[in-house]
Amino acid sequence: MATILYGIPNCDKIKKALSWLTEQGIACQFHNYRTAGIDEPRLRDWMRQVGWETLLNRRSMTWRQVPAEVKAAIDETSALRLMLDAPAMIKRPVLQYQDQLLVGFDPVHYAQLFTHV
Repeated sequence: MATILYGIPNCDKIKKALSWLTEQGIACQFHNYRTAGIDEPRLRDWMRQVGWETLLNRRSMTWRQVPAEVKAAIDETSALRLMLDAPAMIKRPVLQYQDQLLVGFDPVHYAQLFTHV
């Protein structure tokens, strides 16, 4: 299975993750979910692996535009709908390597994941 980095290209965390992967000589495919979107089965799988609370980026500009009553009632189902409708609301980056999934960029966690590469 290929290494896939999911996010949006203008995100600083994406740039840092891509730079780190390049410096380590790790090839990866970039999936821009602002233009390519994200499919529901994949997002459901991610939610199963790490939880919707981990995936939902409550610091994003997109989240700030969500009405207060929607934010107050957020649950797994509504979070799924929001992230499918506006993938920029998914925390970045999401790194998929084999059966592993990392959310956010931390060079220590990346190094641990790729110790055998």
